[in-house]
Amino acid sequence: MKAILFRIFFAVNWVITLLPLRILYIFAWLFFLVLAFPGYRRQVIIRNLRNAFPEKSKKELKRIRRRYWFHFAHLVIESLKLQHMSGKELKKRYRIKNPEILNRLHDEGRSALAVFGHYGNWEWIVIAQQFTRSKFIAIYKPLKNPWFDSYLLKLRRKYGTSIVPMSHTLREIAGDVREGIPSVTALLSDQTPPRREIRYWTRFLNQDTPVYLGIEKLSRKMNMPVLWFNIEMERRGYYTINIEVLTDSPQTLDEHVITEMHVRKLEEQIVRRPELWLWSHRRWKHKKPAVND
Repeated sequence: MKAILFRIFFAVNWVITLLPLRILYIFAWLFFLVLAFPGYRRQVIIRNLRNAFPEKSKKELKRIRRRYWFHFAHLVIESLKLQHMSGKELKKRYRIKNPEILNRLHDEGRSALAVFGHYGNWEWIVIAQQFTRSKFIAIYKPLKNPWFDSYLLKLRRKYGTSIVPMSHTLREIAGDVREGIPSVTALLSDQTPPRREIRYWTRFLNQDTPVYLGIEKLSRKMNMPVLWFNIEMERRGYYTINIEVLTDSPQTLDEHVITEMHVRKLEEQIVRRPELWLWSHRRWKHKKPAVND
């Protein structure tokens, strides 16, 4: 059944995404209506927004919720458009404003970690390989459905970016270091760790939040600079990344400093324009254990 459903999806998507993106945005409007009425993951979004912004009125939160649905509808269409989008077109729509930072690290023979969140359009970051001479690696969580997993891997790899499962991250980076290949490894800052893997809690958007320590541990172990990829949407279908160096010498920093750096950067970004973050995922499904005095 999964194979049949995938083949139907693939055939329909292959035909529809032949249309220009400006025409596909009409489907995004229709998809927005499907999300908004009766409301895609409404209760999850309401709870997340209410807890994140206790100072905002119901009217303000409702406005953010509707804008989020609108953005999410467009994000889905933009992601599907990768089926027929050329590298030349995508490079015009998704730009790194200061690639000289990546080029400097490449010239120094150094590898780095690039950190960002589920914000704006994170799927289009697969074009980043065309902005750097270093090997660009994007880390991902494999999907349970093998058909869709294989399909998405093919889409993400078509622009030259290396797509590596999370479990192979250290192996991939260490192998490149041994071979003298400078790389930039892209990691999401806001993944939710399974309960058994929670080692650190912080305050994020007014809530106790578990955070993976993998970015910090990897940067310190391999002495890799940590870069913040600040994704911003200029207008519909056009995004920019402004790179900020969080640290050039991770081994000199105290424990949890790097983690707090990237968490605070993401928080600042969300507060500025909240509708561009992924509010429909259950970021706070784990509760911080009570501490006994």
